Amino acid sequence: MATRSTPPTATAPSAPNYVGPFITVAILFLIFGFITNLNMALVPHLRNVFTLPYAWAMLAESAFFLAYFVFATPTSMLIQSIGYKKTMVVSLFIQVVGCLLFVPAAKMVSFPLFLTAVFVVGAGVTALQTAANPYVAILGPEHSAPARLTLAQALNSVGGTIAPLVAGAYILTDPAHMQTQAEVANTVRGPYIAIAGGLLILGLAVMFMHLPQITQTQEFRPGKENDAVLNRSIWSYRHTVLAALGIFLYVGVEVGLASISPNYFKNLGVDSLSKASFLVSLYWGGALIGRLLGSWMLTKVKAGKLLGIFGVLATVFVFVSMATQGQTAIYAVVICGFFNSIMFPNIFALGIAGLGPMTSKGSGLIMTAVVGGAIVPPLIGYMADKTGSIHEALIIPAICYFYIAFYGFVGSHPKRTVTA
Repeated sequence: MATRSTPPTATAPSAPNYVGPFITVAILFLIFGFITNLNMALVPHLRNVFTLPYAWAMLAESAFFLAYFVFATPTSMLIQSIGYKKTMVVSLFIQVVGCLLFVPAAKMVSFPLFLTAVFVVGAGVTALQTAANPYVAILGPEHSAPARLTLAQALNSVGGTIAPLVAGAYILTDPAHMQTQAEVANTVRGPYIAIAGGLLILGLAVMFMHLPQITQTQEFRPGKENDAVLNRSIWSYRHTVLAALGIFLYVGVEVGLASISPNYFKNLGVDSLSKASFLVSLYWGGALIGRLLGSWMLTKVKAGKLLGIFGVLATVFVFVSMATQGQTAIYAVVICGFFNSIMFPNIFALGIAGLGPMTSKGSGLIMTAVVGGAIVPPLIGYMADKTGSIHEALIIPAICYFYIAFYGFVGSHPKRTVTA
């Protein structure tokens, strides 16, 4: 006798597995960490090529981070139009173009063309960051977004740690051993051609990878056409606006210290720029260690509190460097890399908390504030030129870190969310 089969019991859908997509996007964090920090090596390089004061050489940072101010909002619109994945691919191809522009810049020994190449690379990195940061944040629940971003930023620090070593080996050569200005300028060509090739391959690889389209989560839900929330101004969310200022100062102090450190360390007794560049790699290595530990610490300590503690300690070590000389002053700055570690992902995640369908607007505002990297480093350089001492110029990083501590302890608490 035939038996009737029992219909399968309906089961609740399992939670999506985002491990693969997370790993893919985390690798992109390594790429823009490497590119960003390699760009910082151009400050002492351009001083050698064109015999520039600190403030002018810092324009390499300004050109790079000005791209964030120009392209962050258009990138948010691009994401809405073509999605996260295609935006990431486009960003990688833009970086290829920028890297290749270093070839004619070196051949022509042209400072404006160097800055143009930096700006184009910065535009690509801006697009990549604007897409990758919120994408990682929404690959899971909002409460774990700071830990996820901190872990992804650990790979950013891997790239950042490698970059000064590459710069010291291939770009920051001793100009006394070269006969012409063109020979000094030419040291950038090989590294940037190789990077362009790697970015092209990576862009093609990402193009054919499967990255899920994240369209629905409880916390990061997209807004509907008639959603009244979308009529609100993002400027009415205090914790988001203060986060934008926090990112402005954080990026400014992080890249400002890294950019001026080779010359600072050399003034403090380090033999050459190559050796000073190695010490800068320790600064970024500290950020790597901090991010690996930070992703664990964030399971024990609230994000705002940990951010505040790290901000206070970074302020203290900057003052230690200002008050001392030699190895103590050097390593007081190096250790600031460790305290930098959890700042960006925590400020970003705290700044978009509770925004719901306003998340993309909040992300755009915060990423625009990365333009701090274009403004704070030249201010540090200007003060160093004006006072004749990098020691005294470190008061600017101290102020930046103090504000970040304030944001962690006080400013990060939302006064308003999409439901209030």
